[in-house]
Amino acid sequence: MADARRPPCSDQSLARGDAMYATASAGHAWALLELSGGWGPSAFLDSPSILDPVLGRAIARRFETAGMRVAAVRRPGRRPATPRWRWFIAFCDEGREALYRGEVSEPGGYLDIALDGGDGERCADPVVAVCAHGRHDQCCAVRGRVAAAAIAARYPDITWECSHLGGDRFAATMLILPEGLCYGRIDSTDTAGLVSRYFDGLVDNGHLRGRTSLPHAVQAAQYFVREASGDARIRALSPVQVDHVDDTIRVILDGRSGQVEVVLAEQLSEPLLSMCRAAVAGRVRTFVLKSMSAV
Repeated sequence: MADARRPPCSDQSLARGDAMYATASAGHAWALLELSGGWGPSAFLDSPSILDPVLGRAIARRFETAGMRVAAVRRPGRRPATPRWRWFIAFCDEGREALYRGEVSEPGGYLDIALDGGDGERCADPVVAVCAHGRHDQCCAVRGRVAAAAIAARYPDITWECSHLGGDRFAATMLILPEGLCYGRIDSTDTAGLVSRYFDGLVDNGHLRGRTSLPHAVQAAQYFVREASGDARIRALSPVQVDHVDDTIRVILDGRSGQVEVVLAEQLSEPLLSMCRAAVAGRVRTFVLKSMSAV
């Protein structure tokens, strides 16, 4: 439980100036499953008014065993009187992005969904999921719900609240599928504008934490090249090669005018509390730019 005398983790992160780049949660494939109502600390295990915990464990285990990230979703605003059980399956690897959707008649149907999404329909539009999992972290409730409402006001059909995405100290956090674009502190900017940029084929480098299907070193290298070049295209800076050389990491990206070599060093932060309910401070990994040059 969070110490009520301690500032929220997102406020502490802002005060420290924590860098957000290269912090996207890992996920080559995602399953978003609708669970309308209030979630417990674990949406699938601790929300008995919505989902039997034994069934919830089986559902989560099924997707996780298949190497997929699983999250609960619900529509922003008032909860429906009659629940629905809609689902999305997304594949995020560059060049093979795909998003499928469907609906089952009851939550047990989540155990029977084809893991390749093949028994659903292919989505032409993205899914925008904003973490509003207040029982996991208070910052997600306070910041996430406001951000989700702002996006839903402009893009109601594609906007969902979701359970824990990781990076609570960067609340409000957002995931755009199928590309797996992970954003942070979206409530501090034109929240819906981030989605508008997506439809223009662009990212906002200042709020982008990274793409979930890419290693963190590649996420960092892309951030530094975007900062230097201004190239904000989603479909740009594909990784060509990643090498660990002594105490550095060498990343080669496919840039607009040719390949770019980015050399990074890893560092550990000072001990910090990464979420409101954390009891023990820990160090987190960061990346520092050593050099950048055309190949």
